[in-house]
Amino acid sequence: MGVIMQAFYWDCPRIEGKEFEWWNHVKGEISALQTAGFTALWLPPANKAANIGGMSMGYDVYDYYDLGKYPQKAVRKTNGKDEVRTWFGSEEELRALVRAAHGKGLKVYADLVLNHNNGADGEELNPITNRTRWTRFTPQSGTFSRDWTCFNPSPYPESDNAAFGDMPDLCHINPRVSTGILNHAKWMIEEIGFDGFRYDFVKGFGAWLVRAIHDRSYTRGGRPVELFGVGECWAGDDYIDGWLDAVNSWAAHRVGAFDFPLRYRLKDLCDSYGFSLRRLVDNGVLMKERPFEAVTFVDNHDFRGDDNPPIVNDKMLAYAFILTHEGYPCVFWQDYYQWGLGREGAQNGIAALVRAHEDHAGGETSVLYVDDNLYLMQRSGIGGQKGLVFVMNNRGDAWNGAWVRTQWKNRAFAPVAWCGREKHQVRPCRMVRPR
Repeated sequence: MGVIMQAFYWDCPRIEGKEFEWWNHVKGEISALQTAGFTALWLPPANKAANIGGMSMGYDVYDYYDLGKYPQKAVRKTNGKDEVRTWFGSEEELRALVRAAHGKGLKVYADLVLNHNNGADGEELNPITNRTRWTRFTPQSGTFSRDWTCFNPSPYPESDNAAFGDMPDLCHINPRVSTGILNHAKWMIEEIGFDGFRYDFVKGFGAWLVRAIHDRSYTRGGRPVELFGVGECWAGDDYIDGWLDAVNSWAAHRVGAFDFPLRYRLKDLCDSYGFSLRRLVDNGVLMKERPFEAVTFVDNHDFRGDDNPPIVNDKMLAYAFILTHEGYPCVFWQDYYQWGLGREGAQNGIAALVRAHEDHAGGETSVLYVDDNLYLMQRSGIGGQKGLVFVMNNRGDAWNGAWVRTQWKNRAFAPVAWCGREKHQVRPCRMVRPR
């Protein structure tokens, strides 16, 4: 299925000194990412944000059709001129990034925020609540304006209890809203060039809306677009199962979901002393139960604080797992670049695992052996992917092994990626392929 790079993290333009230059920065890494084996980029929300109190990551949507083209009322005068760019850059720079990615064979996925808006241009009285709120949006693009009837509660009763903070909560069954969202998705695919979407906070609106987007046909350059989609359904496996069933019934383009249950299990693997590797074969994760709809990941932009802490220890164990097992793995930019886990050109980093995923991690998965401290798995291979044997040793004092029978007879194996504590001369996560 390939490997996604989540090409951002929280406050990345400021942290890396790339304010208003992030699109150009990512564009400059495309050749290296393609060489490493990545097949897709997930970009942050490209739309103009409210930017109240300073530039934002885009999850406070103001103008869906302004990708860095029009002066914004909330952001004035940079170097004596009205600022038109988003925190990531201009619309033309975004288009150039998409073209460059396509030129190297990479897909590009947009982050869509469809639950809430912010930064309205005026206050209005909602006669249902008899309260005044900031709900009049007259965006500079002149497209998809909204008023109080576009937000809950509205004249269109909607069962929606999952509001996001105090931001105005879109009423999706208002035809003006649903039509605006569907038209926006079509524009992003056919005009801007995106190949799919990551849907933010899908618990905040009906699954029918995502299904409607994926039940349409799209063309670009006279050719059909095979649309990809993944939902941020931050929940347990039962809830995610129900959401996927609701979305994918009758949709022309199926949608996946991030495997949050697996991510929390991998955090326990890395950060909990005494974690038993037997738990890696338990059910309750999308990777096992719905592998073709599972987008696996280790960390993302939301795991950055005390409430949602990132993985701290032995994170390479988690990456070794998702990049050898089933699912559509997603690598986090901050891990790859900022925290130095990419290690391009070495055999003990994410880059080596990405290449191994593309060359070897295909076919049926078979667990050959597992106990508390040792896990051995085989991928049988399919098509151009040759298959592999994956070994994870969770003992820190000495190498730990077991005899197993693989599908390959009378074959020597060569290691293609490994990582360990050199002072003990052990390799706790190792993947080998048949010669």
